[in-house]
This record gives sequence, C-alpha cells and structure tokens, in this order.
Amino acid sequence: MLAKTFAAAVQGVSATLITIEVSVSIGIKFQLIGLPDNAVRESSERIRVALKGIGLPVPNKQIVINMAPADIRKEGSAYDLPLAIGILAANENIDIQKAGEYIMMGELSLDGTLHAVNGVLPIALLAQEKGFKGFILPKENCKEAAVVKGLDVFGAESILDVVDFFRCKKELTKTVVNVEEELNAANSVFVEDFSEVKGQESVIRAIEVAAAGGHNVIMIGPPGAGKSMMARRIPTILPPLTLSEALETTKIHSVAGGVKHGSSLITSRPFRDPHHTISDVALVGGCSSPQPGEISLAHNGVLYLDELPEFKRNVLEVLRQPLEDRKVTISRAKYSVEYPSSVMLVASMNPCPCGNYTNPDAECTCSPGVVKKYLGKISGPLLDRIDMHIGILPVKVNNMFNDSVTETSAVIRERVKKARQIQTKRFENDKGVYCNAQMSKALIDKYVKLDDESISILERVVIDKNWSMRTYNKILKMARTIADLAGVDDVSVEHILEAIGYRCLDQEDWGAYRLF
Repeated sequence: MLAKTFAAAVQGVSATLITIEVSVSIGIKFQLIGLPDNAVRESSERIRVALKGIGLPVPNKQIVINMAPADIRKEGSAYDLPLAIGILAANENIDIQKAGEYIMMGELSLDGTLHAVNGVLPIALLAQEKGFKGFILPKENCKEAAVVKGLDVFGAESILDVVDFFRCKKELTKTVVNVEEELNAANSVFVEDFSEVKGQESVIRAIEVAAAGGHNVIMIGPPGAGKSMMARRIPTILPPLTLSEALETTKIHSVAGGVKHGSSLITSRPFRDPHHTISDVALVGGCSSPQPGEISLAHNGVLYLDELPEFKRNVLEVLRQPLEDRKVTISRAKYSVEYPSSVMLVASMNPCPCGNYTNPDAECTCSPGVVKKYLGKISGPLLDRIDMHIGILPVKVNNMFNDSVTETSAVIRERVKKARQIQTKRFENDKGVYCNAQMSKALIDKYVKLDDESISILERVVIDKNWSMRTYNKILKMARTIADLAGVDDVSVEHILEAIGYRCLDQEDWGAYRLF
C-alpha cells in the first residue's frame, strides 16, 4: 500500500513542501531515501519504539520511504511525526486520504510525546498558501503557527492524539490567536528610561532623529560619557512593530529557535548586542547548517556594536553589503539562502586607546600614530554606510546633580511614532519600505524636494568635505526625517543644516577623525 503525508523543509526564512511517500510491501527491509541527514535516519528507531508504546508496532514488512523532492536535504528530527503517520497510513491503520490533507511536523520521544520544533511559522505560511486543511504539530508550537490567518492549527501532546484524530476517535482542539490583540498587548513597560540620562540633551535629540527615521548611528566619546547607557535605551523610544514587521521578525526567530514555547508573535523590536569577539559567520549567518546571524536576528530592531574598533576587521567588513542591501545572501557549495537584515545599526567607540583624545578634562596619553592606527580599524566604506556620527563629551559634575528634568522615553516615543506614521503613509505604495532610511535614490528624488538655498548650501558642503554620493543621499534622508519630526511637508534649510551637523567625523573640530 502506498500512502502520502506532507511536511516541509525550511530554507532561509521560507519553507518548501516535502512529500513523504511510504510504501509497505512484503519483505523485512526498512529504507529511507530522499537525502535525509543522520537525525532523520535515526527517526526509524524513535518511531518504532513510540508506535510500539501505543499498541501499533511498525509492521514487519518491507518499508520504503521517499522524501521528495530528493535534491533538497532534509535535516533534523521534526519529520518524526509525518514519517510515523505515513507508515501507519500505508499499513492501513489510519485513513490514508485524511492523513494527506494536513501538513505535520513534530519530534517524537520514545514514549510517544511530541516535542517542539523550530521554523514553525514559515511552514504554517506554506500550508496556508498550498491550501492544506490544517497543520498538526506539537502543542508547544501551536500558538506560533496560529498567527497565520485562514489556516486551522491543531496542537497535539502525543502521537496517540494524532492517531486517534485520524481514526475519528478524538478531536484535536483548534488553536486561535487574535494577532491584533497580541500586538496591542505588547509589553511597553521598560526598566530603563531616557529620563535617567542627564546633561546629554543634544545627543538624545540626535538619537530621536535616528529612531524616527531608522538611521544607522555611531557614538564617539570618552569612557563614562554615557554611550552604552543611551544605546540600551533606544528600544524604549522605537515605535511598536506593525503586523507585517512582527511576522517578518518572528519568522527569523522561529527558524533560529528563538520563539519561546507557548508564545505566538515577537511583539517587541529586537535588540542584539554581540560581544566584540564574535566571528563573521555568527554575525551575518551561515555555517554548515545555515542559520541566521545576529544582523538578521536584529531585523526590524537594533544591532548594537559596543567598542566598534575592538571587533575584528574582517567581521566589520562583512557588514557592508547587508547594511546597504538590507538582506544577507549566503552562498555555499551545497546551498544558497537569503535572510532579511533591515536593522538600525548603533555603534559606539572611544576616540583613542586611552579614551581621552576628545576629553577636555583629561589628558590623552596616545601618540598621533597610535590614534591614527586605532581609528584606522574602521574602514572608510563601512563608516560611509553609517548615517549619523554623534560626538559625546563627558557630563559635567554639576549637571549630574541639577534639578533639570529630562524628557521620558514615553514622551520621545510619541514624537517618533508620529514621524513613523507619516512615513508609513508616505511609503504605503512602496513595497518593503517602512522608514526614511530605507529610501532608494528614486524615492529620495520623489519625496525630498529642496529649495535653491538648501541646494546651494548642501552642494558647497559636499564639495568642501569631498563627500560621496552615498553620504549626500544620507543627508537628504536625515533631513526628511527631521522635517517629519517637525510635522512639515517640505525640507528646508534648517533641516539640512541639522542633518549636516550629525556628521561630526567630517567637521573641522574633529580634525583627528578626518583620518578616516
């Protein structure tokens, strides 16, 4: 008897349908073909013991299982459930037709219990696209899959529950998730707040601009100036995830196993802060079994690189293309996958090894050659991809203990949300563009109109500083964001001048930084 069940293989953040064909005939051989890895091959023993435990032993016959398409490698233990159900269907223990109406995934324990698997959301989207009647998977994963509209999702605790379902002895409970309610109920209470930052109002303003437009930013200043403190508070002023952003983000974390069991969507923007000893593969993704890297795990959120010059040069250089293209394409001999990587890059660094090169209250002990070598760890092309360069000086002691009140994150976040709402409406017909930082040259020309005075000033500065066209376009993007924060339609001279001021590494009073 020949039976078919269906599963899926996840490649990148997309899923491919896998048809499991099971043939049971006279003989005693068990053969599994279709490019399975060792974990899939080992499933035969898990299935044998689990089925025996529920009184349905694997038949002592010749069993041939083909996993098609055969040119896609099948990895992991998530195929246990569809393989087991396929064997039972081919042996006429359950309804063959009904078994072929569902996509199934799940790892079996020896007692028949189903364990959670990774990559559920992309598979659920595939099941909905292909028109399957439903998706059967471990109960711990069902809320994550249930965010897909138009798909019936059934969670099971053991293979016995699934077998009884196909024998019409038991109904599996359909899982329902109110996606809008999940997003609205997202936890917006943060432990940290910008109200705790004293004496850095100009820097907070720059960070507000960066958050409003999704711009990359680097903060340069002596130790203790508050770089890390402010960077870790950036998530508190970012706008909530939209539904499409939440689905994109959840897909990536689902593949990486980062979605907590029993939860549905990732409802808050990611904040990733890898250590400077990270490898290039861990940062952008890859490895023998492809996995998303830190830059993809930070998609629609913040990737924070503290002490930027301490990262290995080759690690930093692999960021250049993902920052520009907002996606990571990983090509190896046996596979090619693509992960989204639309992040707000936030970096911080000291101005020199001792940290006091720009500190007016402390003497720098570094020679000019040492400073130059330290700054040279960051290449010009990488720095050119960072929109905003913010210089930070230490806070004076009297400012630490004054009674001035700094705006709370909630107040700043409201302004950022209004600016993002303007951008959402602006880009509603531009697929894949959510904020000003993502504008292409064509969109800049369309949405950033300058008067003659603004054009004249910007042209003089570009020629004087010898800026690239990339930098020129970034100035226009920042000016557009500043205008959005002000709630005005037209970009004016004041917006252009403020945007130019956020390129401190190009200013005369940062002479040493001109070594870039």
